Amino acid sequence: MGRLTFGSRPAVVVVDLQYGFTRQTYGPGFDLDDVVESTATLLAAARERGVPVWFTTIAFPEDGSGVGGTWLTKMPAMTGLLEGHHSTLIDERLDVGEGDPLVVKQTASAFAHTDLARQLAAAGVDTVLVVGATTSGCVRATVVDACAHDLPAFVVRDCVGDREAGPHDGALLDIDAKYGDVVSLERALELLRGLS
Repeated sequence: MGRLTFGSRPAVVVVDLQYGFTRQTYGPGFDLDDVVESTATLLAAARERGVPVWFTTIAFPEDGSGVGGTWLTKMPAMTGLLEGHHSTLIDERLDVGEGDPLVVKQTASAFAHTDLARQLAAAGVDTVLVVGATTSGCVRATVVDACAHDLPAFVVRDCVGDREAGPHDGALLDIDAKYGDVVSLERALELLRGLS
């Protein structure tokens, strides 16, 4: 299997680490404490090196005018992720910077029906470190679309999570085989330290 080259202009894309997923009081929520902690470590290192960070959140219009209806049919627990609701805010433990872009999405991929690809290209980004939730859902979909945009993606194993081990492990295996490189947090930190 081939391995990707880590570019000189990376960005971190934090997928859906919003309260709707990081707090179990919400329908889609589950235990992501370790993922959030590891992601905070990665983001601190990225910011030290001047690496930009993008956040995504799932938020549906209350009037039902958005896209993603088929997805909501499959995942009705997400119908509570409404624009302006607390569940769509990024978990405060990740310390979102004032200038960090926020991409609002209504499908699994951060690239689908958003301008993320344009934003990354405009910033000169040549590689993405992808973290967040869920591994088998939005993370995998985002990595597949990054590959489709010819953008090397590195998934940080310690910084992604899923509700069950089977889908999580299967998605990481699939990503690493076909769409991106799966790396440990330690390796991701090494890659960031290696930037000139």
